[in-house]
Amino acid sequence: QVQLVESGGGLVQAGGSLRLSCAASGRTLSSYTMGWFRQAPGKEREFVAAISWSGSTPYANSVKGRFTISRDNAKNTVYLQMNSLKPEDTAVYYCTLDTGPFLSSSYNSRAAVYDYWGQGTQVTVSS
Repeated sequence: QVQLVESGGGLVQAGGSLRLSCAASGRTLSSYTMGWFRQAPGKEREFVAAISWSGSTPYANSVKGRFTISRDNAKNTVYLQMNSLKPEDTAVYYCTLDTGPFLSSSYNSRAAVYDYWGQGTQVTVSS
């Protein structure tokens, strides 16, 4: 089994930055595709970014150029660096892991393909 724990959320002013972390237990991180999703009140879960076995890093168009996903295999940790934050980025951010292969950016932007989820961390951006 895999356990994912997010941290690093908080309250920031528009234009500020946050760095989210996701610690995975039980396996080597490089063997799996990892991703970040977010969910705002009253909205469906939304893809943010993913990092594949080969190092591919697809992003949602809404965050390209502002967010960066990375990983540290020695620490079994995935990060999401968020810069130039906007109020519309406010959401609970979830770390997720897909035990299957990375097929494409479109395939791995679907929440249904991921097998494990963290508990979420709140990000609030004030205007």
